Amino acid sequence: MARLSLLISCCVISAMSYAQKIATLEVELPAETNGMKVPVSVSLSEITSVPDLLLTLVAVDGNKRTPIPFQVSQDKQRMLHWLVKSESKKLVFELMKGNPSSAERIEATKNDGALTIHVANKNLLRYMYKTVYPPAGVDSAFKRSAFIHPLWTPHGQELTRIQAPDHYHHYGIWNPWTHVLFEGDTVDFWNLKGKKGTVRFGEFVSISSGPVYSEFTALHEHVVFKKNDTEKVALNELQTVRVFKPENSEDYYILDITIELKCASNSPFKILEYRYAGLGWRATEKWNKDNCEVLTSEGKTRKDADGTNARWFMVQGTLDKDYGGLSMMSNPSNYNHPEPLRIWPDNSNNGEMFAMFAPTKNKDWLLEPGKTYTLNYRFVVFNGHFTKEKIESAWNYFASPAKVVIKK
Repeated sequence: MARLSLLISCCVISAMSYAQKIATLEVELPAETNGMKVPVSVSLSEITSVPDLLLTLVAVDGNKRTPIPFQVSQDKQRMLHWLVKSESKKLVFELMKGNPSSAERIEATKNDGALTIHVANKNLLRYMYKTVYPPAGVDSAFKRSAFIHPLWTPHGQELTRIQAPDHYHHYGIWNPWTHVLFEGDTVDFWNLKGKKGTVRFGEFVSISSGPVYSEFTALHEHVVFKKNDTEKVALNELQTVRVFKPENSEDYYILDITIELKCASNSPFKILEYRYAGLGWRATEKWNKDNCEVLTSEGKTRKDADGTNARWFMVQGTLDKDYGGLSMMSNPSNYNHPEPLRIWPDNSNNGEMFAMFAPTKNKDWLLEPGKTYTLNYRFVVFNGHFTKEKIESAWNYFASPAKVVIKK
């Protein structure tokens, strides 16, 4: 076994000796990561035009060089992405020209109206793009597409719920607006029973898999049901969901959701002040007032969090014989940040759990034609008990990404 390890090490060193260094990348970490991974990225266009398939990224620790997984995106510009975790203030990497090492990928797979993000046989997230109808005997107005369910913990427990008997219009993690002024009428895209509007899946703009993350961007159409039995798309939403690959030994993973909103016509879309609206999360039916807890960035709990403002909130609780939950984080660039919260107190709705940021809870938001409005959220999905310090650290690096210094 020792011989094999020595042989592998020699092969790695030999391969590195034939690789050509393109640049040194220094990642500055101004604060501790508390054992959490930090996504980092840098523009490749500033560094090299070498094709992606001829690039290798290695971590440098003295004389030791270790190949690490990386991924290149080519959306608005060519970007290099990877994950770091360290208590050191500075990490050093080298970008090389050479044969990259293989790494396990996180994949996005489409099947029967659903897109599932998974690592090997471990499912993490499922996005439903096919319309899902309510149970037999329930008004079909409650049908819905374009939502996330299930969202799984690293150990495989479901954190989301759809079509709860008390709220058939609740769909896992989903993004409707509740009280909107559009072309002289007030429209409700949230409470489907009113039959004034809905949100539908339009098409996939992109789907990608790789060794660092899997991602999809979907077009959501916010549809108004007009009085003359016609329909009109009032708002186009591009929702990008990116899931970073967890390692087998890790008890958490990172999920980013970016929402871009554009008026679909020459008519403005005015979101009126209301107590809930936006990206909502109906949590697992396994939670009640006695077996789950809430903590916000401002120290509020389930008893007093509703209606307060926060940079992040966390819900965790008992999951069968396990424990886990998630934290949702608001980016400082978001409208009305730190955002108001809508979190069911423990004395409402039979103690079940619903939680969200509601950016229009205390003021209107006018979306004008020709402009793009963006909301950025990060989730940390986990098993075990997570501390305020861990989530605070993760939020800090979401709010202010680690800097990468390029040295050619």
